[in-house]
Amino acid sequence: MAAWRGFGSDNHSGVHPEVLAAIVDANTGHAHAYGDDEWTVRAAACLQVEFGENSQVAFVFNGTGANVVGLSAVCRPWESVVCAESAHIATDECAAPEHIANVKLVTVLTPDGKLTPELVKPALTGFGFEHHAQPKVISISNVTELGTLYTPSELRTLADLAHSKNMLLHVDGARLANAAVGLGASIADLTVHAGVDLLSLGGTKNGMLAGEAVVLLGDACTDALPYVRKQSAQLPSKMRFLAAQFLAMYGTDLWRRCAANANKMALALATGAGALGIGIAFPVQANEVFALLPDAAIPDLQERFHFYAWEEGVADGHSLVRWVTSWDTTIDDVNGLLEALGER
Repeated sequence: MAAWRGFGSDNHSGVHPEVLAAIVDANTGHAHAYGDDEWTVRAAACLQVEFGENSQVAFVFNGTGANVVGLSAVCRPWESVVCAESAHIATDECAAPEHIANVKLVTVLTPDGKLTPELVKPALTGFGFEHHAQPKVISISNVTELGTLYTPSELRTLADLAHSKNMLLHVDGARLANAAVGLGASIADLTVHAGVDLLSLGGTKNGMLAGEAVVLLGDACTDALPYVRKQSAQLPSKMRFLAAQFLAMYGTDLWRRCAANANKMALALATGAGALGIGIAFPVQANEVFALLPDAAIPDLQERFHFYAWEEGVADGHSLVRWVTSWDTTIDDVNGLLEALGER
């Protein structure tokens, strides 16, 4: 099968060699199943160094599973989750939060994928009124689905708003490593230090084979977490192989190295495309670039570089496309796309 490289998603990239080596190293002898093994214990302890002893960690198979398990653990069926209209939980999870977590999603239109207290407040209604779903969680993505970032201070303002209403702040952190690198921050700066209550901590998009982590912080911790994970079909039996990846990724600086390369390549791509007169729709703060391309040029470029059209017919024969760079994107990859764009 012919190999190809493109800009469609950081899920398209392969597995980092250090992660593969960690999986191989864990593939020795037998180990107890369902997390009762030394790799899982060590990986959870590794993350608790970042998040503090007053945290819970549960490894799951994928990002949708992490969001569903986390929200299920803290929400009751009559409660709701406020999120951006563009949020992954609202657009790309096939109604899993509603179907499995039994929560109502209340979506808010945003100009750049980011929620603010001013945007959220009108959605926080019906408290104590039995005819309305009760607002329980404000959910954001960092990086957002439009490639923008929340700073620690912006997170704190949302956390303060949530807590003032006896609500919780959830972060979908599928690309949290890219956000941290983009802001020159630590993972803790963007979570526990900013008042975040629960987190889906990503790994797959940043060089892992499979696996994400649900992290509950402070008052969000609950005895329900392991049971919700099992009932949601997100309890891996051979968990040591997921845990070993987290040890390789977050037990070293690998998460930062992978995200730094992806971010650097996105900036190079955006800079080069801008120099060609291509409009960039949103600030390039992590590893996603949204660009306006002539409709006539898109099919051929997609065939060669495997990216997605994000929004068609945006303006005057142009559509919005998304380019995503990865831990293994090279400057040659970037220059190949830029050369093709220059010939369009």
